[in-house]
This record gives sequence, C-alpha cells and structure tokens, in this order.
Amino acid sequence: MRKDATAQPSGTFGVLGAVVRRDLLLALRRKSEVLTSLFFFVIVVSLFPLGIGPEMGLLRIIAPGVLWVAALLAAMLSLSRLFAADYSDGTLEQMLLSPAPLGLLVTGKIIAHWLVAGLPLVLIAPLLGLQYDLAPRALGVLMLSLLIGTPLLSLLGAIGAALTLGVRGGGVLLSLLTLPLYIPALIFGAGAVEADISGLGAAGHLSLLAALLALAAFFAPWATTAALRVALE
Repeated sequence: MRKDATAQPSGTFGVLGAVVRRDLLLALRRKSEVLTSLFFFVIVVSLFPLGIGPEMGLLRIIAPGVLWVAALLAAMLSLSRLFAADYSDGTLEQMLLSPAPLGLLVTGKIIAHWLVAGLPLVLIAPLLGLQYDLAPRALGVLMLSLLIGTPLLSLLGAIGAALTLGVRGGGVLLSLLTLPLYIPALIFGAGAVEADISGLGAAGHLSLLAALLALAAFFAPWATTAALRVALE
C-alpha cells in the first residue's frame, strides 16, 4: 500500500483520515467511474415521469419507491471497484501487513466509498423529487432517509465486495449477495417517505433505519475484514 495510506500519522483518526484522503484522490482521477453512478441515478429517476405522464397523484405515490430503488442500484454499480484496484496491484496485501488494524483501514475505504457514491445521491435526490411533485417536507424526509440509508448500503455492500473479490463473474454474484441485504433499507427508507406523505409520520421508519445503520457500522467492518483475509490467503 502507498505510504500515505499505511502510515499511522496520529493514531486511529490519523490512519482513518489518511485512507479516506487516499481513496478520494484516487476517485478524482477516475471521474468517469464516479459520475457513472450519479448519471445512472438521474436517468432512472427521470425516466419514470416521462413514461407515466403528468399524473401527479400517481407520481407522488410511486416516488419513494422509485427514488430509493434507483439509489440502491446506483450505489451497487460502484461496489465492484471498492477493493478491486487495491487487490490487483497488491495494495490489499500491504494493508494486511500494515501495523494499523485492517478493520480500521477497511472502515476508511467504506467511508470514502460513501462520500463518492452515496453522498452525491443524497444531495441530488431532492431536486429529482420535484419531478414527482413531492412536498417540501416529503423531500426533507427523503433526503434524511437517504442520508441514513446510503451509508448502510456502503457498509453492507462492502461485505459482498469482499466476498466476491477475485471471483470470476463476481459482478453478478455481488448483486445476488447484496440485494437481499439491501431489502430492509429499501423498505424502511421508502416507507419513511410514504408515511410522511400519508400523514402518519416518518419517525418510526427513520429510527429503524438508524438502528440498522448502527448495527452495520459495528459488524460490517469486522465481516468485511474477515472476508478480505480469506480472499488474500
């Protein structure tokens, strides 16, 4: 691994920050790969109003599901690249030999993945939601649900990416592994917006989504690290 990502500048947060900075710099050098997920999200969400027509009542009903499914699929597009480049150039092996805990380095990579592939979706979702005639409050709930849910997608996706690392046809297998894990996030994320539109309140759905995020933040780095160790043996 490159020096800036393996050194321990100033303890735990120094290592974490170094890994995040490294992966963000590498992502900036591959802008086309980064923009692919964002363009996919925009195109998929924008196609439904064109296909359904100006039926605002119907558009408001389907908006939460469409936006969340599109975000889920867009986040999945970049998962195969989470560890692939480091695996092919030997960086992962150096991470394994680094004095820093592998779980900490993996956590940094997951954070960087969310900043590149998840945060842009959160920021642009309210603009796309205007196509579905969503009220400002519903747009706020949508943004909040994605803000909680997209890190969960990155954490769970990292497990699948590690399990399929180096496997031929890993992209298809990765989808089969991660889609079932994403279903609870989809249900509670879209359900929060639907509940707000219906006037039932989104607090319950958001709380369950946050609980899933807390569990994933605790277990996912450990599971991803274990899968990476198996892949590197």
